[in-house]
Amino acid sequence: MGVIALDCDDLFGVWRDQARALLSHGVDPSQVTWSQGPMTDMLADTTTLPAGTGPFRAKVPAALLGQLEEAARYHGEQRWNLLYEVLWRVAHGDRTAMLAGDRLGSELHRRIKQVSREAHHLHAFLRFVPLPEALVEHLQLDLVAFHEPAHDILQSASPHFADRLGRLRWLIATPRDGIRYDGRRFDYQRQCPELWRQWAQHAEDPGAELWRTYYRHTFNPARLNPNALRLHMPGRFWRHLPEGMLIPQLEGLARQGKQRDGQALEVAAQAGKQINKASRNS
Repeated sequence: MGVIALDCDDLFGVWRDQARALLSHGVDPSQVTWSQGPMTDMLADTTTLPAGTGPFRAKVPAALLGQLEEAARYHGEQRWNLLYEVLWRVAHGDRTAMLAGDRLGSELHRRIKQVSREAHHLHAFLRFVPLPEALVEHLQLDLVAFHEPAHDILQSASPHFADRLGRLRWLIATPRDGIRYDGRRFDYQRQCPELWRQWAQHAEDPGAELWRTYYRHTFNPARLNPNALRLHMPGRFWRHLPEGMLIPQLEGLARQGKQRDGQALEVAAQAGKQINKASRNS
């Protein structure tokens, strides 16, 4: 018998139903695989899931389902297979698979951490662009933004902006999905409409130059740490930030010796004021 090949369309709900059916029929993790693109496994058996519900009744802690759903947002190899391996072990009484000290649990928690970090990146580095008044009425939008997340965090992490921006209407487009908020309801699209992507990618930010001026004048070359900078602000986000184009230039100036000044060039060039030393009364 070959490997059962499944496709959950990258939806956690579909995967959960498939995993529940497999578990009930006692299908070992080594006997099933979830495709990520065209199936190339020559041993795969593309037959459907076993019919009906099998005899095995598994009970798993609610905390595990939360962990699996969070880890399911991770993009990478064995995205769905690992989740089923963890589920299989816990369902058969081995709860150490949920713990970070376990081989599978360690990878599970690493993925959860990466997903959480990517949600933080969305909140920290997304820059909304205000639309001109003419377009505001035409598109029924106040703000647009383009972002390139590494994992599927857009739908789960975007409500943060509804809390921050109140009734403003906004749109976030990504290369994969998109979400729109009309001040009351969310419209999430797994396949971002091309129009949404065009609006977000071609919007001109009227405050971009002001922001670059501020960033340039507050840059402190004496405190520059390139490794820490890239750790907290990965380079893949720079091209979507107004100040992103300045970062390599400012880094270059710092490496050329400007760190000695401890200040931006514009500040160092200012003449300043002469202060006379007050004389002491004898």
